[in-house]
Amino acid sequence: MGAARSVGLLLGVAADAVFSDPRRHHPVAVFGRAAATAERLCYAEHRLAGLVYTGALVGAAATAGDLLERAGRGRALGQVAATALATWIALGGTSLAEEGAAMARALDAGDLQGARARLPRLCGRDPDHLDLAGMARASVESVAENTSDAVVAPLIWGALAGVPGLLAYRAVNTLDAMVGYRSPRYQQFGWAAARLDDLANLLPSRAAALLTTLCAPLVGGSARGAWQVWRRDGAAHPSPNAGQVEAAFAGALEVRLGGRTVYPHGTEQRPVLGHGRTPDAGDLIRGVELSRLIGLAAAALCAALATVTQRPYRSASVASGGSCGSAVSSGSAGGSSSRRQSVASRQAK
Repeated sequence: MGAARSVGLLLGVAADAVFSDPRRHHPVAVFGRAAATAERLCYAEHRLAGLVYTGALVGAAATAGDLLERAGRGRALGQVAATALATWIALGGTSLAEEGAAMARALDAGDLQGARARLPRLCGRDPDHLDLAGMARASVESVAENTSDAVVAPLIWGALAGVPGLLAYRAVNTLDAMVGYRSPRYQQFGWAAARLDDLANLLPSRAAALLTTLCAPLVGGSARGAWQVWRRDGAAHPSPNAGQVEAAFAGALEVRLGGRTVYPHGTEQRPVLGHGRTPDAGDLIRGVELSRLIGLAAAALCAALATVTQRPYRSASVASGGSCGSAVSSGSAGGSSSRRQSVASRQAK
């Protein structure tokens, strides 16, 4: 089972690299439409309604994942196929890199209007209030956070909890992107989704920050800077997770992130992460390349993790009183904790 899960994760990563996200009929988009319908039916301005909403949708995703995994159980090819499909559904690394690179080209060309048109595909900032430098900073922050949320976290949950973990995590992350805002409408209703997303990303965000430190020299960045800024500034961010990887990226690229942040629902003054210059298009390109390398490292490590943490199926014959019986035992991990409506809908909390 461990080998099958490991191979499935790697095939899912390859599928994301080759096919990316289809423009239409992506399973996460289907989930997003179902979630939007459910929100219209059960919205209320208190936490209990949001808790029921979040629990029902995440539970449905985990159940679907469990059924898919059970359908392939006992057959290596079926297990590999189920894991590969769920991994492709959950990952967003290729679309993140494509959007980041496209934004870098617009910034490098000085195309203010083109960059403003592209920014909503990366994050939830208000582009009308940002100049080119502001959009470069917002884009680097989004690439950093989504490297954790859309790449490292799904792989970790897939390695530890298989198909249910992959789909449940993507559901959690998608709901956070939809309703986990601090706006008046979602302050209470989105509380459960936001807190569950925080919990699901506690380990992945720190793993992503560590991988950022290790991979930084490969893009001409500073491993020492990534480590120092991560340890110094990571906890200053209002999100317990986004700040970890954003701080590591700031140190790795030797830029300054954070500060005044404008959303459609209002303005926040974020703590400054790092002590370098304001990022530009070149820094965004390096951030995209760093994100790709982190994804490759995370895939290799999680494939190994899946192999060593999952016991293989085994059978034994037992003879007693002239008759033979066989006992089969297996170990598997189930999980709870899926996206993406698209990289565009993700917002730093």
